[in-house]
Amino acid sequence: QVQLVESGGGLVQPGGSLRLSCAASGRIFSIYDMGWYRQAPGKQRELVAAITSGGITNYADSVKGRFTISRDNPKNTVDLQMNSLKPENTAVYYCNADIVHLRGGAREYWGQGTQVTVSS
Repeated sequence: QVQLVESGGGLVQPGGSLRLSCAASGRIFSIYDMGWYRQAPGKQRELVAAITSGGITNYADSVKGRFTISRDNPKNTVDLQMNSLKPENTAVYYCNADIVHLRGGAREYWGQGTQVTVSS
């Protein structure tokens, strides 16, 4: 069994910072891409940032220059540092990973989501 567990969400004032963390655990052989998505009320889930196993990153235009994604391959973790947060960044943030099982085969996994609220 494989699972992704997120932490680090919460309430922050506009202009503030938060750091989200996600840890993958279970019978993992390797992990390909990891990323963070978000879903605001009434909107579709969207990509925030992604990172390959080699460290190549991709960001949504709206967060470039403010958010930074990083990963620790030996620890199977991915973090999202969010700076200069805006009210429109309020959403549930989900961790995502493409994981290869020890028994073979690969599939996409999602975390349970963590709420980020940006408000004064």
